[in-house]
Amino acid sequence: MGLIWSMMPESHKTARYQPPRNFGPQTIEFRLMRGNTQLAAASMQQIPIADGVERVTLHDGALRGMLFLPPGKDRHPGVLVLGGSEGGMPARRAAWLASHGFAALALAYFRYDDLPKELAGIPLEYFGQALNWMARRPEIASDRIAVTGVSRGAELALQLGSMYPVIKAVVAYSPANARNPACCGFTSPPYAWTWNGTGLAFRPVRSMLSQSLDMRAVIKVELTEGPILLISGDSDRVWPSSSMADSIVGRLKQFHFAHNVEHLKYAHAGHAAGRPEIVPAWQGMTTNPTSGREVEMGGTPKGNAESSLDASGKVIDFLQQSLSAH
Repeated sequence: MGLIWSMMPESHKTARYQPPRNFGPQTIEFRLMRGNTQLAAASMQQIPIADGVERVTLHDGALRGMLFLPPGKDRHPGVLVLGGSEGGMPARRAAWLASHGFAALALAYFRYDDLPKELAGIPLEYFGQALNWMARRPEIASDRIAVTGVSRGAELALQLGSMYPVIKAVVAYSPANARNPACCGFTSPPYAWTWNGTGLAFRPVRSMLSQSLDMRAVIKVELTEGPILLISGDSDRVWPSSSMADSIVGRLKQFHFAHNVEHLKYAHAGHAAGRPEIVPAWQGMTTNPTSGREVEMGGTPKGNAESSLDASGKVIDFLQQSLSAH
């Protein structure tokens, strides 16, 4: 796939690759040239969503999202899909999972429609309502539900896994081992998550690279009732996800965690390690739509692409094994 991930933009002003809108196919043209003479040509299409995948809009009470259903009348294993500090709805990752046989709910929880504008004071009960909604759907096997998230969504996925027994597996991309403050900047309230109306303890902003971590902010991952898959890049420039994933593994060993835990750590990959797509992998400074700040994701194009090629199949295998019917 080197011909794909190594492509560069014509304009230096382009910060990152943007896929076609509305799940349109990405067409890539190849031309073999000798001087000014074209000797051969070919084209390929990358399809982001499989034929037969159905989309169901979720607009039930406070819940906002999109359910992607694979073809077939059998009950499918379900996956709750959570985005990070960019907010909005993580539809493309849910479409990818549905294309591989999972009923995937892309759930928005802020910066979407009439939801909160900032990642601040988000009640964790909201996600419990989404899990209950999934369990009631006739297309979903209610005893085979997992959660996956990216960055702040990975922090959230691990937190939910420790709280809701209906979750039988967790996949966390570029995770955190502790709850972090609200995003981004001077928000009121200062905490990201609430439970029973109370703000949950969080890691002080300045402690990310130090040992002065409030232990009340650490996620009790050992309470999760299923296996955990962690994915990180050792060149993550957003936060030290590899070392935080190592801390999660260490905590699970300390508590003699009964389920399987695996950490896929990729050399030369950044904050987008393992993303399930092969696209042009160069990346300049990216503007976070919530904070408005420019962030550097880290990693090299080759490192990021190799992490995607390796992790994508392993994530599907992990979910299939973890959510298989017994």
